[in-house]
Amino acid sequence: MRFVTALIAAFAVAGPAALLAPPIAAQATGDLARVQQHLRSVESMTATFTQADRGGQVLTGTLTLKKPGKIRFQYQKGVPILLVSDGRALWFIDYSVKQVQGFPIKNSPLGVLLDPTRDISRYARIVPGDGRVLSVETNDPKHPEYGKITLVFARDAAAPAGLSLQGWVALDSQGNRTTIRLTNQRFNTPVSDGTFRWNDPRKGQQRN
Repeated sequence: MRFVTALIAAFAVAGPAALLAPPIAAQATGDLARVQQHLRSVESMTATFTQADRGGQVLTGTLTLKKPGKIRFQYQKGVPILLVSDGRALWFIDYSVKQVQGFPIKNSPLGVLLDPTRDISRYARIVPGDGRVLSVETNDPKHPEYGKITLVFARDAAAPAGLSLQGWVALDSQGNRTTIRLTNQRFNTPVSDGTFRWNDPRKGQQRN
């Protein structure tokens, strides 16, 4: 499904900083450890997002994340869809047709953002680029059906572990690509568990 996939590393800026980078192997090892530290340091996050798929459709909305396992993509007014994980499963709800689809969060590329216990060194690699922007590609070679996600970070001394998540590119097993860009990021602010409840259009009931 397009709304769960793909994220593009379009945030890199060429410049002289790249000439000052340490040797690639050492830099990659240190950067991957920094990303791991960031993912484990972030307990919650809110942001404004812009989503684009390969067909050119662009949607906006608000992202709310809380670990472990909770995330909500609240789309702009007039878009009758919701993508939300309640900590147990990731749900895609289309209120216009009263359709609900759910699957384990671990089977989604988004799982890397939501499980603080994951050791990303086993399945992630640094994508070479400008030293001021850090891109990390993650996928499980044992489960290609889960898809692939490339996380994009800006180096920011004020953010957790010195990194600020700028977005990602998700690519599913069918080749569907979705790009997410984030703005107005806020890390480790209080987030209520009630944020991740949703109304089931099939029954008119709220899901906890």
